[in-house]
Amino acid sequence: MAEAKNVKTITDPVTKEALISTLHKLGVSGSQILEVHSKLSAFDYVVGGARTIVDALMEIAEPGGTILMPTQTTENSEPSNWVDPAVPAYMYQEIRAAMPAYDSKKSDLRKMGAVVENFRHREGVVISNHPAVSYAAWGRYARLLCNRQSMHFPLAEESPCARLYELKGYVLLIGADFDACTCMHLSEYRCDCRPIVINGACINTKDGPQWKKYLDLDIDSEVFTKIREILVRKRLIRETVLGGCRIQFFPVAAAIDEAVRYFDKTVVYDLYR
Repeated sequence: MAEAKNVKTITDPVTKEALISTLHKLGVSGSQILEVHSKLSAFDYVVGGARTIVDALMEIAEPGGTILMPTQTTENSEPSNWVDPAVPAYMYQEIRAAMPAYDSKKSDLRKMGAVVENFRHREGVVISNHPAVSYAAWGRYARLLCNRQSMHFPLAEESPCARLYELKGYVLLIGADFDACTCMHLSEYRCDCRPIVINGACINTKDGPQWKKYLDLDIDSEVFTKIREILVRKRLIRETVLGGCRIQFFPVAAAIDEAVRYFDKTVVYDLYR
């Protein structure tokens, strides 16, 4: 019998206990509020997959902490703004009319990953009401974080991002890149650095599903990698590796404040100054 070639062998399986131990060593505790971004495929292998990661996070937070994850349903958005894929102008109204109204349990998440999908269906999880950029939370401050998210400028001062900042929360990146960090967008709203755009989504109203327009900023997360360089220089990020996956941990307020200073020094958007 011919020998199999290029067969992957699991040599470093990650268990729930190993993940909990690693996070504790990184400084994660049961009293913190954590915005978590995760990429399951960044691990070589996790025993139990996404369920294990969510179980570990909830076990750590059970004494009085809070877990927060973005649950973005960005397909429910203005089709004239779509880029990948783009659609021709004559299809805009057809798409708006056919789009299902936002449902926190049924609407498909877009590029959020298996961990978020597992988390949002757990018992006790609450979800904010924005039809495109909602958050899910579980734990002590879950309702406080998610009970009021503005339809307009949804990641600004009336958002889970701002509450996370005020409550001195942390970000935990499990295999995710720094540009995935949703709460960092709060810094863009606190600066005159982005143009205003008109977006839209289908929502449920007393008169049935309706397409509603809302104002937002043309946010851009690519620059956040530069903010990471600043945080590294100031030793504000703790990081480690588990099962081939890089894990990063840092305070939200410090990161957003650094981003605001960066934007104020490097970006000039004269139209809004």
